Parts: sequence; C-alpha cells; structure tokens
Amino acid sequence: MPDVEAKYKAVRSMTQSLAATLSAEDQMVQSFPEASPIKWHQAHTTWFFETFILRPFLPDYRPFREDFHRLFNSYYISLGEEIPQKKLRASFSRPSLDEVLAFRDHVDHAMERLFASTIDGEVSRRIVLGLNHEQQHQELVLTDIKHAFFSNPIHPVYGSPDTPQTPPFSVPSLEWREFSGALVEIGRSPNFEDPFDFCFDNETPRHRVLLEPFEFANRKVTCREYLEFMADDGYIRSELWLSDGWDAVQESRWEAPLYWERDASEETGWRMFTLRGWQGISGLLDVPVCHVSFYEADAFARWRGCRLPTEAEWESVASQLPQHGNFLDTGRLHPSRVTESGVTQMFGDCWEWTSSPYTGYPGYKRPPGALGEYNGKFMVNQMILRGGSCVTPADHVRATYRNFFPPAMRWQFTGIRLAI
Repeated sequence: MPDVEAKYKAVRSMTQSLAATLSAEDQMVQSFPEASPIKWHQAHTTWFFETFILRPFLPDYRPFREDFHRLFNSYYISLGEEIPQKKLRASFSRPSLDEVLAFRDHVDHAMERLFASTIDGEVSRRIVLGLNHEQQHQELVLTDIKHAFFSNPIHPVYGSPDTPQTPPFSVPSLEWREFSGALVEIGRSPNFEDPFDFCFDNETPRHRVLLEPFEFANRKVTCREYLEFMADDGYIRSELWLSDGWDAVQESRWEAPLYWERDASEETGWRMFTLRGWQGISGLLDVPVCHVSFYEADAFARWRGCRLPTEAEWESVASQLPQHGNFLDTGRLHPSRVTESGVTQMFGDCWEWTSSPYTGYPGYKRPPGALGEYNGKFMVNQMILRGGSCVTPADHVRATYRNFFPPAMRWQFTGIRLAI
C-alpha cells in the first residue's frame, strides 16, 4: 500500500518538524494538567503504532522497551493499569528525549518492514487511524507549547515574529444568511474498503435531523467585536452567563480571553501572546477572537441577542462550502482576517463552539476492544466544536468532524460564530 506508506512518512515527518526548534527542556514542560509535554506527545503517538499495529500484525516485532507500554498509554484502561501520576507527565525526567526519539526510529523501521509485506484492509484502516491520531497530537504540540511559553515569565517565542499585513483591507461587516428549515442528513457512512475514506467513529452513523429555519453569521466574531462586549461590562454582568460559566468567571477571575494581558502602552489597552510573541490587540482587531471558553462564547452570543449554532446547523452549512482556510499548512500559526464575501471561515482559523453537547448520534455503537475507548467514553460533560483551526493540519478535518472539549477549556484555538 504505497499511498498509506507515503502518508505515514509525511505525518511522522511533520511531527518531527514541529518539535525541531524545541530544546529537550522545552519538550519536558507541562504547564497544566490537561496539557502534555512535547516529549510525551512524540512518544505516545509512537506507542499507538506499536500497540495497535506492530504488536498484533508484525509477528517478529520486538518492543523497544516493555515498560513503555504502560508509561505512554494515555487513557486506554483495558490495556492495563494506569500510571497514577498520568496528569503530571512533566515529573518524569526519564526516558530522555534522545531515548524517545530512538523509540520513534525503532517503530518507524518496523513499520517499513510491515509496509514491505502484504497489508490487509484492517491493518490499513488502523494505520490511517493512527495517522489521524498523530495529527490530533500535532495540534496539541502547538497548543500545549503556546501555553507553556505563556506561563514562563520570560515568554519564549515558538516562531519568528509576524510581518504586518499590507496593504490594509477592511473586513466584511457581520451579516446574516437565511437558511430554510429542512430534513437534512449529517454524519458519515464511510466506505470501509477504502482506508482513506476515513472518519472517526463519533462521526457515524449518518442520520437525518429536522432543522427549523435559522440565520447564520457570514464570519467569525472578531477581536474588535469582543472588545465591545468587554467594554460593556460583559465579564461582570451575571445575567449574561450560564450558572456554571458565572462560577468559572468568579473562580478564575476571567476578564478577557486567555493570552490577553493589559498593556497601558497599547491603543486598546490590551496585548495578546501568540506563538510568534506578543502583539498589540490594535493590530489584530479584525482577526477572529480565539482562546475563549464555551461559557464566554455563549455569554457573548446572549449579549448580542443571538445564540451559538447547533452542530447540525453548522454541518448543514459547511457541507455546501469548499474546504479551504487558514490551517497549519499556511504557517501563520494565528487566526487571520477574512477577505472573502459570503459565508466564510468555516474551516481553519479557530474552532467554533456549538450549542450541542457531545453525545453519540442515534444508532451509534462504540467499537469493540481498546479502540472503543478512543471517543465513546468521553460522551458526557463536553461541548462540540467544528471546523478546525490555524494549527490543524489541512487534510485532517472535514464538515462532519466533531471535536469536543469541556466548556471551561480555553487553551485550544476556540472561537465564536453566531446564529439566530
């Protein structure tokens, strides 16, 4: 299967490229429990191929180190006892980064031997699943290192500084597109004969949903518009917030999106930390606001007299549009201004919160075995996001893709689109 092999090499090479400028010390940092060290991301994605592909399907495969099977497991309880300190991965100084990279090389060489043999459909499907899993972790490499560098008092920079966008251009005003009510189909019914006709199990089965007429914003909410919410005391008006959201505001003392800090020298009074360093908000007024929680997105929508779209509404619109946008592949590493007319920015820039809780679709069946733990067991207390971000690989998302996070999470590139 040369196509699968080529894709394997490309994805594995991208992970290596994303980590190339990071020191061994950088790759050991874990700035909060939900994040992971970059060294761990590199090891865990390799563990996935060893555990689910090489061990069962390459008869003469010899594991790199048997204790890695437990150390780099994440949440697959059926595969063995969990590490008690799994949320404190930065406390593990060993194995070293050099040994983790040797682990990656060991598995890559074994995969070469597997590709040289006859691979059936099940093996190909598992490899493609592993590649999509690694692409998820590529996004986390950047979101986690951004939080780690922001948490560092000297604020290291991941990428070189941005060059200003010239000439200046205006962003289309926020407008509404009307959609009539209809019985629509959402979700996927993949062709299992083609390993590249991939989707995650939580995108299935394809099913019908009745939509009432709705209106959909033509673009994402910008920093300029979010500043207006802040200036109107949005963070201290309890009537705008869900009860849990108000508790989060009070407990965490939110007064702006994550990575925003007050700056008296800045025209807007705020600056923003990015993967390319600090930037004044005045130069980013027309880019989508990001790093907001579901609670903040919901409160902003209520302040505007609007709401967040359901995931079925979102997918029904996105499925009619070409899938292009500001993804990881552009190298920008930050949301960008919209330049097109019509409904835009559905893909890339930042994930869009929906009002839909993360549950299984009608008829959803969790896959058997350990791989059934990938998505199914998280279907509670989380909200759906759609569309991908500026650090998502372009070929990783699609209109049916369902991302999910707890409603208070802000370190991911998450933004807002409005509906009525």
